Amino acid sequence: MFEFIFLAVLIGSGGTALLDLWAQLLKRTLGMPTPPWHLVGRWFAGMRHGQFVHRNGIGNSPPVPNELKIGWAMHYAVGIIFAAALLMIWGVQWAHAPTFFPALIVGLVTIGAGWFILQPGMGVGVACNKAPNPTVARLQNVIGHVVFATGMYGAALLVG
Repeated sequence: MFEFIFLAVLIGSGGTALLDLWAQLLKRTLGMPTPPWHLVGRWFAGMRHGQFVHRNGIGNSPPVPNELKIGWAMHYAVGIIFAAALLMIWGVQWAHAPTFFPALIVGLVTIGAGWFILQPGMGVGVACNKAPNPTVARLQNVIGHVVFATGMYGAALLVG
């Protein structure tokens, strides 16, 4: 059990860290905004008060204390949970001889968590259908999750 948790933390954190580096690269090269982790923190914080959906947009909900810290913590926690799912499906042995395909499958499947849970909950609609440019937002989601998958695979190569 300790090995499973250890690997999930390292692999999930590695995938999430590469995704964060990717966001910084896009910001510096293309001027794209980084993800609003404070708003993700606001969304998660609202759950303990029973607010799971912000129909008018999370930006219109009042700020909560430590929302940026909560957002960053949950960003990494979710990455670790996704890595744990990978290890539950393919087994801990995957981390000792990783191949890219399982990480890619998990990365692509987890797009659904954003499209059908996070984004509707934050008031952006299913698969960002209420975003100013839904097609661009969806493409960014897909690319970001492939980057996350690549990071999980790379982290497994380093720790396995």
